[in-house]
Amino acid sequence: MALIIGLTGGIVSGKSTVAKMFKDLGAKIVDADELGHKVILPHKPAWKKIVKLFGKDLLKEDLKINRKKLGRIVFNNQNLLKKLNDITHPEIIKLIKKEISLAKNKTYKNGKEKILIIDAALIYEAKIDNLMDKIIVVYINEEKQIERLMERNNLSAQESLKRIKSQTPLKEKVKMADYVIDNSNSLDKTKEQVKKIWRYEIRDTIHERRGGHYESF
Repeated sequence: MALIIGLTGGIVSGKSTVAKMFKDLGAKIVDADELGHKVILPHKPAWKKIVKLFGKDLLKEDLKINRKKLGRIVFNNQNLLKKLNDITHPEIIKLIKKEISLAKNKTYKNGKEKILIIDAALIYEAKIDNLMDKIIVVYINEEKQIERLMERNNLSAQESLKRIKSQTPLKEKVKMADYVIDNSNSLDKTKEQVKKIWRYEIRDTIHERRGGHYESF
């Protein structure tokens, strides 16, 4: 039976980097962003609803949704952002639940327990935290968030702040987390925290499940 871990944080907090570190240690990663891209592909149910709500001007020549254009619209209008989330979140959650079900029902070789990490920014917002055995929050301070988002997406400080404010504050997520990884410093320091959680916290959880019998990773 798999151990399901939610990996969350905020925009540009470094979740994907941390997820890659866990993958290198042996975890399977389910990337909610990738699932989000899948559910809005042309002619999918979510795609049809989005086109109906925002119009065909949102489409590129290949009929795919122009995500940058959509982002500019919804992050300047909280009502439209909520409507978009109401369309996409249920579809993404269906796929996440499917991955969790497959992991939990699979028999792993030598009785080993697979570690499935759900990499998703909106675990708390989408109210799927109850599907996870443990939750890890990747934290950076708001100033660094703004700085990284401005650089990555070529946004102004005001635009960056609007996107950050569209999510639950990282400080609140930290209070609800089982583990916190501070990604404000060097990658080496982040990797140290990841390894510590993997070697001790995750192992301890599996140790408890197996009644004291360890399996090496």
